[in-house]
Amino acid sequence: MTAKIIDGKAAAAALRGEVAAEVARFRTAEGRAPGLAVVLVGDDPASAVYVRAKGKATVEAGMESFEHRLSAGTSETDLLALVDRLNADPAVDGILVQLPLPPQIDANKVITRIDPDKDVDGFSPVNAGRLAIGLHGFVPCTPLGCLKLLRAELGDLSGKSAVVIGRSNIVGKPLALLLLGDSATVTIAHSRTKDLPAVVRQADIVVAAVGKPQMVRGDWLKPGATVIDVGINRIEGRLVGDVDFTSASDVAGAITPVPGGVGPMTIACLLRNTFVSAARRENFSYGKSL
Repeated sequence: MTAKIIDGKAAAAALRGEVAAEVARFRTAEGRAPGLAVVLVGDDPASAVYVRAKGKATVEAGMESFEHRLSAGTSETDLLALVDRLNADPAVDGILVQLPLPPQIDANKVITRIDPDKDVDGFSPVNAGRLAIGLHGFVPCTPLGCLKLLRAELGDLSGKSAVVIGRSNIVGKPLALLLLGDSATVTIAHSRTKDLPAVVRQADIVVAAVGKPQMVRGDWLKPGATVIDVGINRIEGRLVGDVDFTSASDVAGAITPVPGGVGPMTIACLLRNTFVSAARRENFSYGKSL
């Protein structure tokens, strides 16, 4: 068996096209564009690359991009004051503070300060709570992208057995809740899970989000399983995921590559969340496929 490659680039391009079409309708109806404010503190090279990519994608979708670049020595007080100004700014529909933050700043304090209705990263306690009890809120972009890829590949997820490897607040926990919302049977596995390969082998859906290069191997998988690889690890100058792609491809039914799988969907879902925030604020109706 050779697994079908799940093309995240194509899925992301389709979603970005859908968002851009809705943004054009919104601009005509409301006389303004949805706006995303991105805050970068310091000069972490990877963060700078992400911020540039997000800004470019925002503009390509017809939205306003507001970038705020602050020095690495910025105080927590000054950053919180900027968040307060963005919360109050009617031109800003989404606020994203790029993580990680310098050590003098408490990231949880900053995330909690963002207006939950502008929290397009979906990290605030309010949005985490909304997701947990099934209310409308913003879902973190990477898990939302994973869910969209799974729905496109498998259709109805009801009754499927899913194992999510990793329990982070950014990916593992929210994705488990999203899968539960689609009536999958969900196991969250992690570093303390006993006999992890045996647990994974039961799953129709495997999501690897642990940050350990090529940890999940083909002999861990149930034949025909759908594998979503969230990992991005650099080894000897190349990017690899948390799944050993070569051995997994011989067993899985479908698998996301790294790069070109989940990554492109993350930015596409950020654009989606920003548009949805603007639409909710203006009572603008939009296509439910978003």
